[in-house]
Amino acid sequence: MTKANQSSVSDDYVYMQMALNLARRGLGITGPNPSVGCVLVRDGHVIGRGWTAAGGRPHAETIAIANAKNAIGATAYVTLEPCAHYGNTPPCAEALVEAGVGRVVVATGDPDPRVSGGGIKILENAGIQVDFGFLREQADFVNQGFLQKFTKQRPLVTLKIASSADGKIATKEGEQTWITGTESRRRGHLYRANHDAIMIGIGTALTDNPTLDCRIKGLEDRSPVRVLLDTNLRVPLDSKLCQTARELPLWIMTSCFDERKYAALEKRGIKIFCIEKDDRNFVDLNIVLKTLMDQGLNRVLSEGGGKLNASLIKASLVDRLIWFKSADSVGEKGVDALYDVPVDELDQYLKLSLIDSGITGEDSWQEFEVKTR
Repeated sequence: MTKANQSSVSDDYVYMQMALNLARRGLGITGPNPSVGCVLVRDGHVIGRGWTAAGGRPHAETIAIANAKNAIGATAYVTLEPCAHYGNTPPCAEALVEAGVGRVVVATGDPDPRVSGGGIKILENAGIQVDFGFLREQADFVNQGFLQKFTKQRPLVTLKIASSADGKIATKEGEQTWITGTESRRRGHLYRANHDAIMIGIGTALTDNPTLDCRIKGLEDRSPVRVLLDTNLRVPLDSKLCQTARELPLWIMTSCFDERKYAALEKRGIKIFCIEKDDRNFVDLNIVLKTLMDQGLNRVLSEGGGKLNASLIKASLVDRLIWFKSADSVGEKGVDALYDVPVDELDQYLKLSLIDSGITGEDSWQEFEVKTR
């Protein structure tokens, strides 16, 4: 490889990384659309950049073009294949053609049948050089939630656990206990900000009476949809979840049809979904997740208790695992983080690959990707 070619690849790496960082900014707020980043470069200078706006529009490419004002001859670095279909806006592939870009570097393809390969074809038919697959693995990871809606027919599911060193989430059943510290909880709220929904079971709702919002200064508007799994519709009307439903969306997944309770909940602005039961007599998690996908959600953060954790793991519905651990132990009488899944046997259920780790105050945390066996 010549020095010139080495320099070109190095530049492509820098600018695509920049585009990927932009794409990460939109995670949790662009559903049902993916979160895309776009960087326009000409003569070694960034002349425009953009990422998908809240609600999915405008798209990254059109924002970057508008930001550049003049993109003739530029190279566009895009984290996902530019769209090829007409919706509320014209296709981004055509917008790049009309802007006069000379080259487009695409990280990964869009599996949406309305796009798949079509965006690249529009660009190539216009005589634009297209280089495909650059940093594809990273781009697939960023938009895993959107991509797997077409492969698994469900959103990305991130399981978040906060436990003691010996794997306990409470000192005893039915008692609210802060196991990890303030710094861990603050980082946990950052995860809430980049997911479309946060999901818990009725047991957690009754024990903790949580609000499930994002309490990071400046990110309050990034609070996700709250999803409550409540098979028998036991949620109290005076719970914090119900009382705040007009400010923050609350969706209840239930198998119970109680016309009077439905009316009282809906009066508070709560959305109710009637879900079939599984063989354990609980709402079927596969149907729950498909319902959330159909509602346009790409990324779901589960913050439930041990039973929900175990159910998701056993059903092979976990894509990522974030585990906060305190330095202290609770003892045998504590509540197990994974209910009937022994912590030391977790590798029998999940093939985990460490993504990142760190320290939050006196606690530690690890983030894993779940690999397909």
